[in-house]
Amino acid sequence: MAYLQEEHQILRTSLRKFLEKEAYPYYDEWEKNRMIPRDFWRKMGSNGFLCPYVDEKYGGMNADFGYSVVLIEELEKVGSSLIGVSNHNDIVVPYLNTFGTEEQKLKWLPGCLSGDLITAIAMTEPGSGSDLANIKTTAVKVRDHYIINGEKTFITNGIQSDLILVACKTDPKVNDHKGISLILVERDAVGFKRGKKLDKVGLHSQDTAELIFEDAKVPVSNLLGEEGKGFYYLMEKLQQERLVVAIAAQVAAEKMLELTIKYTKERTAFGKPISKFQNTQFKIAEMATEIEIGRNFINNLVENHINKREIVKQVSMAKWWNTEMAKRVASQCMQLFGGYGYMEEYEIARRYRDIPVAAIYAGTNEIMKLINAKKMEL
Repeated sequence: MAYLQEEHQILRTSLRKFLEKEAYPYYDEWEKNRMIPRDFWRKMGSNGFLCPYVDEKYGGMNADFGYSVVLIEELEKVGSSLIGVSNHNDIVVPYLNTFGTEEQKLKWLPGCLSGDLITAIAMTEPGSGSDLANIKTTAVKVRDHYIINGEKTFITNGIQSDLILVACKTDPKVNDHKGISLILVERDAVGFKRGKKLDKVGLHSQDTAELIFEDAKVPVSNLLGEEGKGFYYLMEKLQQERLVVAIAAQVAAEKMLELTIKYTKERTAFGKPISKFQNTQFKIAEMATEIEIGRNFINNLVENHINKREIVKQVSMAKWWNTEMAKRVASQCMQLFGGYGYMEEYEIARRYRDIPVAAIYAGTNEIMKLINAKKMEL
């Protein structure tokens, strides 16, 4: 991996030590409690593991995306519910970092880096997910405030978030994407409340929620960038969001294979380890090949992304292919664990529950195929 230099490996070593002390021993407890404690976020911040790419003047390190890759990978190795941290680091805060005014950056970025501010992005609504241009949440300007009305759902970090980037229609008369703007809503905004914390099949400790805006009052100074440009900002940043999902899926597949190889070497049947059976060997060899293909594809994309190349088509391919590959690996690995794979005490059961949603969020895999078809001028 040419994009990983000595400083990236130093980060990986210190991050692993941190996670071995602060995450691995508590992860099962977090899953039972259905929440990652805020204290963990603050510890991540105090150790420099939040948003390292941000400029030094706001508390960051001016680091490249390679640092983000190391963070995504090591967090995923602990468990997929930590995707909420990657969502904050590499999906939400980049909007503020790129499009925010100096005043907005000074106000919020230091808290985003310290872990005192947890962020979320609110695009999906009960009636519109992939069809982003059809969102119904409105923001009407009344003197020096926006009045926001609408509902959002499936919002990552929805319960704990202190700063939420809300996609809304500031020009309701426009029926397509041109009327969309991005507005930053703070946790104590009048008229903003959380709906229920959603009970998911997997990702149990990653909080996901409904958000409700009933005449929510937000200062016009909380507009991110220009009015009506929200859709374009989203399109610009979705390349990285989908790459983050593809990287996490790749690491999940690698972790599941590692667990399964270890198990098949230890588990005996008919007087020998099940790793000695031809069927087991064939299945593992097939999975290892797909995972190797996925890893090479991801490494190539990360390098191109760091070099600021336009790789929307390739990232859409990776988001689709790598997440589907990880789902196949989860199914095959659980089968090789036999009955034990269905027991919650085995990590493979959690991994099997956690991976399917990767094919749904950040744009469904069907949408990824449509993007590719469009890029191929079909």
